Amino acid sequence: MDENTGRIMVFGYVRVSTSGQVREGYSLEQQKEEVIKFCQDNGYDLIRIYEDAGISGAKVDEDDMSIDRPGLQNMLADITKDIKYIVILTTSRLWRSDMVKAIIQRDLRKIGADVKAIDRPNYPIYDSDPTSLLINGMMELLDMYERLEIAKRFRRGRKAKASKGGYAGGNAPIGYTRERNAKKLIIDPNQAEIVKHVFKMKKQNPNITLDEIADSLHKAGFTTSSGKRYHRAQIKRILDNRNFYIGLYSYDGVYDVAGQHEIIEEITKLV
Repeated sequence: MDENTGRIMVFGYVRVSTSGQVREGYSLEQQKEEVIKFCQDNGYDLIRIYEDAGISGAKVDEDDMSIDRPGLQNMLADITKDIKYIVILTTSRLWRSDMVKAIIQRDLRKIGADVKAIDRPNYPIYDSDPTSLLINGMMELLDMYERLEIAKRFRRGRKAKASKGGYAGGNAPIGYTRERNAKKLIIDPNQAEIVKHVFKMKKQNPNITLDEIADSLHKAGFTTSSGKRYHRAQIKRILDNRNFYIGLYSYDGVYDVAGQHEIIEEITKLV
């Protein structure tokens, strides 16, 4: 609480989890507007709104029991005993899994701060009342159900696209890159040379090891997009993607359909 004004001091926090939401911006902006309005209506002194864009609410580093969200980490680092609440649109903006929930509540309890969810303003992290625990637990289960339903619809749409050979998402195979503002893959000329080199080595010596191929790439001056040398796992990934390079596409139960992506011509002669 501000000793001069007597107003309750709070932080705001907003998050979106997909790159599409980040580009369009509506979700972040809507959350900010709701947080600001809620604070004004309740006479809270909103010190700052922290944000995370395009970051999942369920991921956690289990080794050091921390959450890899820069905005959240900055907020937890800045929070003091003067801050009474973290104002959020819904608890799903803070956590999407039990482990993330436990870590955040642990850190807030150390300071004595609480969560103020706009969709459930009476939600407390300290409440031990059985009825409140039941209601809050049911609401979080409904949030989880909605998230799983959305994921299922996305998966269904991606599988339908994959069945026609279209790129359904995920990391681009080495040798390709995602075309900006388009959901399709195009050949990356520099990486394509690496793919050709790997298959040439394998064609010349079927018994060559993954480490030997990696050493050959290093000697030839090839590096990853981050400037590091290739390792056996990446070489194996290239070889495992043999069918993709010659024009076949597989995704989540859809196997070896004619892909819509451009093939790396030379690979067809090396496999």
